Amino acid sequence: MEHWDLIIIGAGPAGLAAGIYAGRNELKTLIFEEKLPGGEAAVTPLVENYPGFESISGPELTEKMVSHCKKFGAQINELERVRSLDVGNQKKFVKTDKGGYSASAIIIATGTHYRLLNVPGEDEFKGRGVSYCTLCDGAFFKGKRVIVVGGGNSAATSANYLSNVAANVKLVHRKNQLRAEKAYFEALKTNKVEFLWNSEVKEIRGDNIVRSVALLNVKTGKTEEVKVDGVFIQVGEIPNTRFVKEAGVAVDKEGYIIVDSRQRTSTDGVFAAGDVTNKPIKQIGTAIGQAIVAATESFGYIKRPYYYED
Repeated sequence: MEHWDLIIIGAGPAGLAAGIYAGRNELKTLIFEEKLPGGEAAVTPLVENYPGFESISGPELTEKMVSHCKKFGAQINELERVRSLDVGNQKKFVKTDKGGYSASAIIIATGTHYRLLNVPGEDEFKGRGVSYCTLCDGAFFKGKRVIVVGGGNSAATSANYLSNVAANVKLVHRKNQLRAEKAYFEALKTNKVEFLWNSEVKEIRGDNIVRSVALLNVKTGKTEEVKVDGVFIQVGEIPNTRFVKEAGVAVDKEGYIIVDSRQRTSTDGVFAAGDVTNKPIKQIGTAIGQAIVAATESFGYIKRPYYYED
């Protein structure tokens, strides 16, 4: 079993940033990613709130991060899923679907996965009109009618992107105002996205493909059928912490990893960064900031320089 100084689980912006800083500190670093590097950033159409880039596509930003990470020597094992952790001792063990590994410290940067609506038709029409990835599937709806479900930055970004592709875009939100930043909201108005306030999708209907949705107005109690060709669901995320909880690392009631100001978890030598933590702001910039702290603290934990304090 090969031993590493640091194992990072997850290769989204947080994991890649941690890899850069670990590499700069000459830690022998291995990163596991169950899919391809980039996480949610890799499928985000446009990133417009990352310092230094007024506007950049998610895939392009991801490519730059991966290249930067590899430049400093981190090894990225793509398509390798972590199954379990054993972190109770000084040496940490990671079991994946391809083998076992050990490390002196671990950074968990596993991010989140899409929250489902859990309504009739959602599962039936996945890939046939129901999508969770605007960048992946938006082009299939050129000139068609689509709705985006959600009220945060992800939903607003998706609706703005689709406004340049689809013939008609409606944004469905169960409240009467968005959680999204004002800049996104203003862009939605400029792009003539139609708002369906106080509305919930109760059913997705169709035959071989999506044809309509049943919308409940939570104010009036009335349900109406709206004809659409596509439904893009952006209603939040659930943290990827199943194996983390099983290893005994503390999480909050929603499943997010509890960290302190130094990104330390409840388990000695285990750190966490990015959307998987209980920090309130889920953005690329904040994920990277947390990752820098986690990587720097990991170096201190492993190498014990004179200034490091437990």
